[in-house]
Formats: sequence, C-alpha cells, structure tokens
Amino acid sequence: QVQLVESGGGLVQAGGSLRLSCATSGRTFSSYAMGWFRQAPGKEREFVAAISWLGGSTYYADSVKGRFTISRDNARNTVYLQMNSLKPEDTAVYYCARGGRKGMPTAVAASYDYWGQGTQVTVSS
Repeated sequence: QVQLVESGGGLVQAGGSLRLSCATSGRTFSSYAMGWFRQAPGKEREFVAAISWLGGSTYYADSVKGRFTISRDNARNTVYLQMNSLKPEDTAVYYCARGGRKGMPTAVAASYDYWGQGTQVTVSS
C-alpha cells in the first residue's frame, strides 16, 4: 500500500513563503510522476503543479506560475512545493498525489491513483 504524507502547511501573511513536503512510502517513488492539488472551502479541488518521474518536466496552473516551484528528491522519496509571494486566494488544503508510472506531469486528477490526507495552508491579508 502506498502512503503519502504531506507536511509544512500553516498560517502565513500575504507575501510570505511556505514549503510543503510530501513523503511517500514504497521503493518505486522514482518511477512515478507526482502532483499537487488544492481545495478551498466551498470550491472544487484544483490542480496546482506536477512533475515528471525523473523531474525534468514540470507543469503549473496559471494561477501559481512564477510563484510556486515543484521539485522532487528521489533519494528521499519526497516531493516538494515551494510557495512564494503567497496570496489570500492561495488558502486551501493542499494534497499531493501519485501520477502515472514513468509519466509526464498532468493536470488531470483522474491520472493520479494515490492521494495524501492534505495539509492546511492559510494566507492572511
């Protein structure tokens, strides 16, 4: 069973930064694309960022492009989301998810098979 555990969320003022981490179990982490999604209260879950299995390709939602950076450390079985210049509209529960085997980054939620429990990010104005 694959487990994904997010951490690093919290309360930050607008303009601040946070770094989310997603630690995964299993020895096959490096073979899978990974992604981050978020869900704000009363809204549907939306794509944030994704990274290919080797880390050479990334893909971002327009709303976070230039402010967020996704990366991965395959030796640590961990994917990261560096979030800078945070805005109140970034407030949401952030989820990491496992994508396709030897896959490219994608915004399609159905392409992800395992999800973490989420970590809360709150940005105050």
